[in-house]
Amino acid sequence: MTAVDCVERVDLGEVPYEDAVRDMTDWVARRRAGEIPDRLALLSHPPVITYGSRTPPAELPAGLTVPLVPVDRGGQATYHGPGQLIGYLVLNLRERGPGDIVRWVENGLIAACADLGFETVRRDTPPGAQSLVGVWTPDGRKLVSIGMRIRGGVTSHGFALNISSDLVEFTRFVACGLPGVAMTSLAELAAEQGRPAPAEQEVRDAVARALGAR
Repeated sequence: MTAVDCVERVDLGEVPYEDAVRDMTDWVARRRAGEIPDRLALLSHPPVITYGSRTPPAELPAGLTVPLVPVDRGGQATYHGPGQLIGYLVLNLRERGPGDIVRWVENGLIAACADLGFETVRRDTPPGAQSLVGVWTPDGRKLVSIGMRIRGGVTSHGFALNISSDLVEFTRFVACGLPGVAMTSLAELAAEQGRPAPAEQEVRDAVARALGAR
């Protein structure tokens, strides 16, 4: 991706999923009209499982422990809840120039994790296989889910980074369309290193720096 002058950082608290989507839709329209700059919104959601139109019903939970919400982004089913950092990116790709926006996000989040003291990687998806987009540990656990939409040259949706998420929730359905995928969190990785998990504010700052938001 080509660098631009500014990505506006917007820090929010816990926002219901439907409210966040409504706000994001407004931001996309305003970005397309040139009324606001590129924007990174950092927030969290109450417990919810979101899923795309291509998610097979068999991959969704049989018993409803949290609300199920259909979405218009890429990617399959995933869980959002307390202890997770959500990043919504509203970027004008026509101004940024050609480039792979998903890889840019992956690499930015890998840099943020490194800044926090965690080694992570991206994975290429084999032809015909389920998407491996996201950020992973070297031993194959998934730390960050990424699902974006591009319409009229402007992106929406973004990523979900597990800081201290309840990882049990991911076992109640087929996360990311990958049966048997092991999800992890910064808290789990920090415990394995024998150190405290980073605070949410520290994670927000590292992510914002890595994605050029201020």
